[in-house]
Amino acid sequence: MAEKKSLFLLGRYTRATGTLFVLSGPSGCGKTTLCGKLLKKRLGLVRSVSVTTRNRRGKEIENKDYIYISIPEFKRQLAKGMLLEHAEVFGHYYATPRGFVEQSLHSRRNVIMNIDIQGAAQIKQKFKQAVLIFILPPTLDALETRLRNRSSDTLAQIRTRLAIARRELAAIKTYDYVVINDRVDKAVGQIASIITATQHRIR
Repeated sequence: MAEKKSLFLLGRYTRATGTLFVLSGPSGCGKTTLCGKLLKKRLGLVRSVSVTTRNRRGKEIENKDYIYISIPEFKRQLAKGMLLEHAEVFGHYYATPRGFVEQSLHSRRNVIMNIDIQGAAQIKQKFKQAVLIFILPPTLDALETRLRNRSSDTLAQIRTRLAIARRELAAIKTYDYVVINDRVDKAVGQIASIITATQHRIR
């Protein structure tokens, strides 16, 4: 009888929709790597793939890393309300497709996305229950080293990214959690704990 009662109570608190988890932080903080590793764990996550107007880099794969579109197509989708959030970053547009996220959440699937800080603020306005996780590099010197090692930016671009990163640190207070990405496996474990705890939260 006690078992039936506990199952009844569990049913009452079953969430009607999935949960949206947002990883964001300064460029080069490692959020893409963390997201990829989290998806390999059994956390019940699906990833929202962003659209971008920038060109493909290195070994990036269409529909896995990004959905690459032209600027006219981006503007068309934006005008039709097909994008949940959007931002211009270093002369390129990035955005989150509305359809995939809304359909996934409606189907009670938990969605993870890695987007910039501008986009995260827009998501929080539309999804009050979204869980925002700020990813920090251990130090700004470490962030500079990571940006240099990517070999995808000029020295001037790296300096610009670092200057923006300093300003973006002020956004931490608007997030639900902060994780310092000093060791990838450690950071993945901390984020996984946040996701697991959220899934068991009643309110």
